Order: sequence, then C-alpha cells, then structure tokens
Amino acid sequence: MKPTRFALTGLAAGIALAGMTAAQAQESWTMTTTWPDNLDLIQIDRHWAELVNQLAGDELQIEFYAGGTLMPGTEVFDATETGSIQAAGDWPGYWAGRSPAFSPLATTTSLFNGVDYLNWINQWGGFDLYQEVYGQYNMVYLPYGITNNESGFRGGTPIESLADLEGKRLRLSGRDQGRVLEQLGGSQVTLAGGEIYQAIERGVVDGAEFSTPGVDYKAGFSEVADYWMTPGWHQSASVFGVMINRDAWDALSEETRETLKIAAEATMAWSLAWSEKQSTEGTAKFLEDGTTINQLSEEDLATIQDITNEVIVQGACEDPMHAKIYHSMISYMEDYAQWRDVSVPFNMSRVTDNLPSLEDIEACMNP
Repeated sequence: MKPTRFALTGLAAGIALAGMTAAQAQESWTMTTTWPDNLDLIQIDRHWAELVNQLAGDELQIEFYAGGTLMPGTEVFDATETGSIQAAGDWPGYWAGRSPAFSPLATTTSLFNGVDYLNWINQWGGFDLYQEVYGQYNMVYLPYGITNNESGFRGGTPIESLADLEGKRLRLSGRDQGRVLEQLGGSQVTLAGGEIYQAIERGVVDGAEFSTPGVDYKAGFSEVADYWMTPGWHQSASVFGVMINRDAWDALSEETRETLKIAAEATMAWSLAWSEKQSTEGTAKFLEDGTTINQLSEEDLATIQDITNEVIVQGACEDPMHAKIYHSMISYMEDYAQWRDVSVPFNMSRVTDNLPSLEDIEACMNP
C-alpha cells in the first residue's frame, strides 16, 4: 500500500505543480480601441476580445477598455507599437498620415464592397499586406471587422446630385476621398467622430459622413440632419481590426496565436452580418424620423468612378506600398470578374467594368 500512496501523493503534487505553472504562464493583455462606448463600432472589438477569452482562456486573458478610458484614441497606435499596451482595435485609415498605404487597408472609394474585402483578405493575399504594413511598426495585425458601404452624407440641406456638392464643406475621412470630393467641387473638413453631431447642428459643415446607418442613428444624427445623400461612394466598404505588439504576439504559443486568428475570422463573418442588420434597422428609423433620402444617378456614379480611378493611380505613383496594395486589389477584381459575371444576378462581388488601370499603376511601380 505504501508505494501506491507514494505514487498518488506524487501524482497529486505533480498536478498541483502543473496547475501553478499554468497559472504563472498565463498571459494577461491590456486592450483598448479607438472607439468610445457611445459609438457602436466598439461592438466589433468587444466581440473579438470576448471570443478570445472564451477560446484561449487558459493561455490568454484580455482586459478590454473602451476608447478614451486609458488614453485618447489618437494615441493607441504609439502605445501598441511601444508595448505600453499589448493590443488595440482600430480602423487603419486613421494612420494614413504615417503612410498612405494604411488608407486602402481601411476602405476604398468606389471600389471594394464588403464581400470583396472578405475575399481579398482571406484568399487573394490581402492578409499578408496588412502584416507587411503594420510590421514596419513592430505590430501584427488581425483584420476582424468588415462593414459594407457607408451611409453617405447627412446634413441640413439636400444633396440631390453632384452639382449640389459645389462649394459644400463636408466632413470626410481619407486622403483619396478628399481628392475625389475636391474634383467634384466640394471641400474636405476633418473632424473626429464625436465632433460631427455639433458640427452639423451649428452649421460648421454643410454635411458629414461617418459610418453605416445603424452606427449613424445611434450617434443621434437624425436629430440634426434632415437630408441623407446615398450611396456611400466615399467608403464603399470598411475594415477594422486589432493591432498587436510584436513582442506580445511572439510570447504566445503557436496554438494560442492560431486561436486568435480563428477568433478574428469568426468575428469578421459576424461583423458583416451584424452591420447589415444594424444598417437595415437604422435606415428604417431614419425614415420614421422623417429623413429625406436622395440617391445619386447612375451618371453621377459613373463620373465618381472616373475621378476615383484617376486618384487611385495618382496615389499609387506617389508611394510604392500604396501602389502595391491597390495593384493587389485591382488584380483580384480582374481575376474574380469572369466568375462574377457568369454568376449574375447571384454574384457577390461588386460589378464594374471601369477599374483603375493596372498598367498605369505598374508603370509607377517600375519606372
């Protein structure tokens, strides 16, 4: 009996020691986001963090803080790069001042829809380009959110056609978007999301875009904007994700890193459906509140596409990484086009025969 008791005692001690080792080895991350609690886009970040905590709880626990509670949203990039925090949710376009390559990683003007981003990220090389750009700043990036095209412009005066943009001061994010607007006769005003409501209310801007109808409605825009111009050509789809400090990422086991990727892929699929449901409900509420919707004509949209194509090539010729990303995106659309076209009307990708010129972009890439 004594050997058996010794064996059991040794086994129990081993189990206890293993438990202590596991507890000591568990990683604990601090994560925040660019979004405050009152902007519904924070739900995408929360969904991923909660999913990771469920799936990787024995290895990693993430303590999530709403945007603005730890630091201003503008500071989360530097904090993640330096390792002050381990992770932060973002929209890549906010960092376009550091490199224009961040812009197409966040959104496109009159190019991708939500499913195009889903396809491109997961099967056409997009994921690796996020790593290449964020990797220059000591970070790994997991795209985990996609929303389809944004609402469009909201304001106190109607915009019924491109002619009505002449002289208008409009809140608009993105360098390429601003360049297109300028050629259409308007001028770009840069404002943080939390400043838009008062800017419309006080007439500081003639109109503004922010996000999808569900997010816009919860931000209260129906209270200050009677008119809504669609479609949201300026952001034909948007991507969100998590910046992860490289050292924190490398400290995880390979299995845990894979779990974080799986959680990101699951959140990406969830976010697209969630956003479309929110957009459906938001649109109904705007109409119930008496909002007037004005849709641009096909002719106006064709004009926007022509200008967009020129602006994309212009940007590509100014920055090699910007060119590399757009070259990849347009190559995807050309590659996908044959199947897309034979599957109409049940296709998923956006249908357009007027794309930016790959030849012109290649000429800039290889002068």
